[in-house]
Amino acid sequence: MGIEDPSYQGTTEVLRAAGARLLPLTVDREGIDPTQLPANARIVFVTPSHQYPSGAILPLSRRLALLDWAKRRNAVIVEDDYDGEFRYEGQPLESLQGLDREGRVIYIGTFSRTIFSALRIGYLVVPKGLVTAFAAAKWLCDRHTATLEQETLAEFIASGMYERYLRKVRRENAKRREALLEAIRSHLDRVEVTGDGAGAHIVLWPRRRVSEETIIAGAAARGVCVYGISPYFLRKPRRAGILVGYSRMNATRIREGIRRLVQVF
Repeated sequence: MGIEDPSYQGTTEVLRAAGARLLPLTVDREGIDPTQLPANARIVFVTPSHQYPSGAILPLSRRLALLDWAKRRNAVIVEDDYDGEFRYEGQPLESLQGLDREGRVIYIGTFSRTIFSALRIGYLVVPKGLVTAFAAAKWLCDRHTATLEQETLAEFIASGMYERYLRKVRRENAKRREALLEAIRSHLDRVEVTGDGAGAHIVLWPRRRVSEETIIAGAAARGVCVYGISPYFLRKPRRAGILVGYSRMNATRIREGIRRLVQVF
């Protein structure tokens, strides 16, 4: 099974527990390169809308190439769209599932990222030929999904309130993002930034050799919480990277956080 490297730890551990043999796929500024997919892979797991954790957005040309690979190899693509609702520049790219004409994409979505994390409700869009198998698997794994939360969420969506709520969150996140990027441009020119086109986090890549642990500890000592990117790699990473989230802070706190982070770098 092909999987992005780096990738979300929860995904890799679940797949390992299921007995999958993971084949790491290098991620660049545009996500995975479909021409580099191993010949023996039958499934590939991707986060094309906002690669986790690097933040790369898979361009249309690579999406089409990935679908073509799946057709030629009789393979399946699992598309995890964990926060595709938040895109800030350019026209939204159509999902792999929306481009799929062969019934080869399994689409995963969640409401825990858009509404609140404690709402543990996700969903799948699967090819018609797999609906029965997935319904049976769901029945075997979990027969007690909360009905009240699902019905409340369904009403929230049907009423149009969910879409209005999303527009509000997008506007607020866009303001936070701009404050973050402006603070980085003004005070932190020693890093490369990825992931700023979508989602609610970015990655800072120091231009010189540094220790992630040193940066994390130094930031914590100044009251700033950041995360290293190394734990997300299946192979040894080539460089250090620092994850910075911004969805729960106002512009003033974001600017102050970057000011303190500059002292560490």
